[in-house]
Amino acid sequence: MSEGNGAATYAPDIKELGDKIVALTVGKAVELGDYLEKVHNIKPAAGGVAVMAGPGPGGPAPTEKPAEQTEFTVQLDGLADPAKKINVIKVVREITGLGLKEAKDLVEGAPKPVKENVSKDEAAAMKKKLEDGGAKASLK
Repeated sequence: MSEGNGAATYAPDIKELGDKIVALTVGKAVELGDYLEKVHNIKPAAGGVAVMAGPGPGGPAPTEKPAEQTEFTVQLDGLADPAKKINVIKVVREITGLGLKEAKDLVEGAPKPVKENVSKDEAAAMKKKLEDGGAKASLK
């Protein structure tokens, strides 16, 4: 690569190789990654060869499922039963480790997040604890 007046120029073989890689379908890109790994012992970084271009000559790329959410936020939406406010404050303190005043402010300021970036199972358990204690809760 040489830099003259700010525009980069590339050797013809590099241009040709780059154009071929960009034109790969997802299936062919995976096949290329497997070939490089098995034949040349080159492991693709971060999950294989990335193809940034749209569908190539092989037709449209297959649709991929969206990634499953792995981190959740447990949100306190309010009190299901105002008479159980003290129970809800106790549960919030248990889940978050907050002091009495902070937990009370959180419960009175609902809707507010109680705990963020927790696993699905942990979030479901927290939501159940909150609901059993008399709160309305949701997962985001």
